[in-house]
Amino acid sequence: MRAAADRFFRLSENGTTLATEAIAGLTTFLTMSYIVVVNPLILSQAGIDHGAAFTATCLAAALGTLAMALFANYPIALAPGMGLNAYFTFTVVKGMGVPWEVALGAVFLSGCLFLAISLLRVREWLINSIPMSLKLGIAAGIGLFLGLIGLQGMGLVVAKEATMVGFGHIGAPATLLSCLGFLLMAGLSARGLPGAVLIAMAVTALAGLPLGLTRFDGIAAWPPSLAPTFLALDVAGALKLGIVTVVFAFFLVDVLDNMGTLIATTYRAGLMGRDGRVPRLKRVLLADSGGAIMGALLGTSTTTSYIESASGIAAGGRTGLTSVVTALCFLLCLFLAPLALAIPAFATAPALVFVACLMVAALRDIAWDDLSESLPAVVTALGTVFAFSIAVGISLGFICHVAVKVISGRWREVSGPVVVIALACAVLLAME
Repeated sequence: MRAAADRFFRLSENGTTLATEAIAGLTTFLTMSYIVVVNPLILSQAGIDHGAAFTATCLAAALGTLAMALFANYPIALAPGMGLNAYFTFTVVKGMGVPWEVALGAVFLSGCLFLAISLLRVREWLINSIPMSLKLGIAAGIGLFLGLIGLQGMGLVVAKEATMVGFGHIGAPATLLSCLGFLLMAGLSARGLPGAVLIAMAVTALAGLPLGLTRFDGIAAWPPSLAPTFLALDVAGALKLGIVTVVFAFFLVDVLDNMGTLIATTYRAGLMGRDGRVPRLKRVLLADSGGAIMGALLGTSTTTSYIESASGIAAGGRTGLTSVVTALCFLLCLFLAPLALAIPAFATAPALVFVACLMVAALRDIAWDDLSESLPAVVTALGTVFAFSIAVGISLGFICHVAVKVISGRWREVSGPVVVIALACAVLLAME
């Protein structure tokens, strides 16, 4: 079995082992397991049955991640996307008054568009045409984005009316444990200890037990019925003229978010070629788009690649075997929800900050002596974190890149695909 896994996932070729991949897969799951709690809560506000949304979330994450593992051999996990689920509930359903069944139909159609451009190699053509400086800016920007999310989860960064953000209360027990967890994570990693991120998360969670911050509410429970949402989507309703913009918005944001996640994770894992190209890109894109379609059929908002996959990559994950372990964890989560959800946010948040510190290193490879390359990359990074949106950050970066090149008289350096993306980004920002 070990030899078969080595051959199929090319473990030796990628300098990894079964144990490393297993730890990485579990790390990724623990870092993104919050989605099985948060997504049903958000979708239930759109009128979707909470229990069915929980089951759909676990199944969509498991099937999408397994497709990425077996078809593309990448350590990238999929799940219903944060931001996209909020857009689904608060903008489309509650804001526009669109029934959730019709909104699911829009998600399905956007996934079909996604699949079409992946089959036609349009999306692959677009991604491979992105300048390396923008790819580095995207990787660093997503790192900063993760860092902000992690610092919020740790309680170190809080909302402040006067300054927008401010320093939290470091003396709070959960915040203090998070800080100690981060320092343990960093120290163990500096020692080269395998599974340092996972060990630190487990120790942090256990430290919360005597303080009542970590609670175990049982071990097993039977999964809720999927019947209320399975195949409940209304595609015919989504094809109506008034919903076309919704389909396009789902499609465009999904493309940009996936593009950012793919670039950031492959760069961090050392899987991106020196020319900036991503190996087996078409397979990755097909797995991504298939996940979005499957999620809509199950009854959840757009399923997309998760940037939290970077935590597993930081733990040593380099192949699809990492994703297989993550997918199995999501399937087990259906029956072991109380146990899976026992790892509290204050224990997983430090992992996001740790990964952020690693990903920001992408900035070192930017051509700083060329403002037409460095400025758009920095705008991408800043836009991602301060607009709190990967899609917005990427959009600002592309628009800035094209504008600076044209104004500086270097328009010949701008490729056709980059112009297409910049125009699409302008449309997306206008829809914000």
